[in-house]
Amino acid sequence: MASAPRTFDVAAFLDGRGLSAFNYRVIMLSWFITLFDGLDLMMISFTAPYLKDSLALTKPMLGNLFAAGTAGQILGGFLFCYIADRIGRRPTVIGTSFLFGVLTIATAFAHNYPQLMVLRFVDGLAIGGMLPIAWALNIEFVPRRMRATIVTVIMLGYSIGSSGAGPVTNWIAPHHGWQGVYIAGGIGTLICAILLLIGLPESIRFLTSKGRAAQVATSLRKLEPDIVLTGDEHFILGDEAKVDRGFHVRELFRGDLGIITPLLWVGYMASALAIFGNSSWGPSLLEELAVPRHTAALISSTGGLLGAIAGLVLMRLTERRGPRWIAFYPALAVPVLLILGLGLAPVGGFLPFVVVGNALLGGGHAAIISIAGVYYPSAIRANGGGWATSIAKFGGVIGPIIGGWMLASGMPVLRAYAFLAICPAILCLAVLGIAATLHRRRVFQPDATVAPAL
Repeated sequence: MASAPRTFDVAAFLDGRGLSAFNYRVIMLSWFITLFDGLDLMMISFTAPYLKDSLALTKPMLGNLFAAGTAGQILGGFLFCYIADRIGRRPTVIGTSFLFGVLTIATAFAHNYPQLMVLRFVDGLAIGGMLPIAWALNIEFVPRRMRATIVTVIMLGYSIGSSGAGPVTNWIAPHHGWQGVYIAGGIGTLICAILLLIGLPESIRFLTSKGRAAQVATSLRKLEPDIVLTGDEHFILGDEAKVDRGFHVRELFRGDLGIITPLLWVGYMASALAIFGNSSWGPSLLEELAVPRHTAALISSTGGLLGAIAGLVLMRLTERRGPRWIAFYPALAVPVLLILGLGLAPVGGFLPFVVVGNALLGGGHAAIISIAGVYYPSAIRANGGGWATSIAKFGGVIGPIIGGWMLASGMPVLRAYAFLAICPAILCLAVLGIAATLHRRRVFQPDATVAPAL
């Protein structure tokens, strides 16, 4: 009589180990592609002054271009994250990477406003689909205690790419035009996509949730070359309820996710409104205040980079002390932005205040992104993170449009900073609500559908 298969808990195996060379390779590949994701997405903000001069674009037109890319990201997040939970993280990340690399190059050959609108929207589809899936893939290879930090590290690549769009534009555009910026970014993305094709693995948690035992065993041997497997293992995820049914949006609201998901969406959306509004119009806004174009680009880039680093520091604290600490940067951002918006910044201190304000917005945004997919089971994690990211992008669409309207309305330019202060206030309250919900989970220990995170 044949013996029963040996149960092997993949989740317990992952939680009982640290990071290996295999993990670092996956993180590095994801880091580089998100770097070019951020670069390709934010080029439009820094090339906007050149586009305005070259194609005679108005401020509302520029606002629509910023919003078109974000609108594409909304649909891309829904579409590609659904695909990723069906066919896998690896093919979806690779496919979207090749797609937005080609589309970024194609943008260089746009000759008018309608062509730019179409290309920005379609490019946004691919960019919006790639990020949350890359997070999901990495989350599903590391111990639970390290998930948020790993996402923040990967997002550091995105933030460096976003911030690098300013210096790259300053370096290329004066000599090769705005078209040269898009060609360079697209070529870099395609090179990274080829590296992904060669070296990116499939998520081990995804493979386990789909019952692909042979591929799970192969991944386990890559993670731990000395592991002993007999070939008759039954692989499970002991920290998750098994999801046999197909994905439906109601899965995002089961148990205490019914509180966490709405709060995550509201806070993430408010943060995205501030980030996309500020990053889209930040360089142009500073130009309106007589700051030279090159300086305006560097100021915006510096604030974004400092925000990414601040987010990484915050996540190490959050993993030790709990998610309530994510509210720290948004709480500080509110008075800084009000000081700027009400004209109270000290003489000679305006630009430093702008850098600090940008860094606090960026740090808070990096932190809320890092937990976007943490609370969902592996079988629906890409959908959970993708829905949160896509819902948030509605704020990303609204932000640039409001910014264009405010700059074209004739009101004092500084008031834009005062308007932005509303967003981190909302994020702060949402994060405190999530933290309170998780605290109740630990105290009352309900029959949760997902394992506690952070």
